[in-house]
Amino acid sequence: MAERPEELLDSLAPSRGWLGVVGKYIFFFVVLIFLGIYIGLLLFGTNSVEVLYKLDVQEKTLQRKIKFLKKENARLQKKYFELKELEPEQ
Repeated sequence: MAERPEELLDSLAPSRGWLGVVGKYIFFFVVLIFLGIYIGLLLFGTNSVEVLYKLDVQEKTLQRKIKFLKKENARLQKKYFELKELEPEQ
């Protein structure tokens, strides 16, 4: 009835057949493919580093345009108030 302890340990040990080894390689290959796809999406997808860089350049361009327009607005307001003072009062 009672088996020897070595036989119990052998029955509990995983089989080391070719299917187990191939299964490990297939699992590793699938994980590697998904990791590659994920990194590819990070670099070239809609939320990618490239898009982030383009948005950063666009933000800097718009900030420069805002500064220019504020200076232009101040210059035109000054000109407007100078011209308004030259007009006769009604």
